[in-house]
Amino acid sequence: MVSFGIGSGAPSGDATTGELVTRLSEQVSRLVRDELALARAEMSRKAKKAALGGGLVGGAGLVGGLGVGVLVACAVLGLATVVAAWLAALIVGLVLVAVAGVLAMVGKKEVREVAPPLPVGAIEGVKDDLHTIREARHR
Repeated sequence: MVSFGIGSGAPSGDATTGELVTRLSEQVSRLVRDELALARAEMSRKAKKAALGGGLVGGAGLVGGLGVGVLVACAVLGLATVVAAWLAALIVGLVLVAVAGVLAMVGKKEVREVAPPLPVGAIEGVKDDLHTIREARHR
């Protein structure tokens, strides 16, 4: 059976059980802290991406509302008179609606890339760590 010395990772035949238990406790604590830091960083990245997507969807709603307002003005102008004023309003309204469509599609893509909102990388790391511990225990 191989054991490790207290200060180094090098094998040593004279480490006591107490020293090994202490080292195991320290390593498990460090492992848990590192996994939590990884999960925190992953969730932070996902939250930023979700915020960007949500902002784009909100922008699409605003621009879409403006487009509807212009289209309503276009209908009024078109019914009131048959001159170039309604055509100008129609062109502006269609452009605003097209911009809203593009913003909505980009925002939807950004929000979709966040799913699932779990720290998948950190969870996989913990699973790998547990698998490694179980394998080492059976040796």
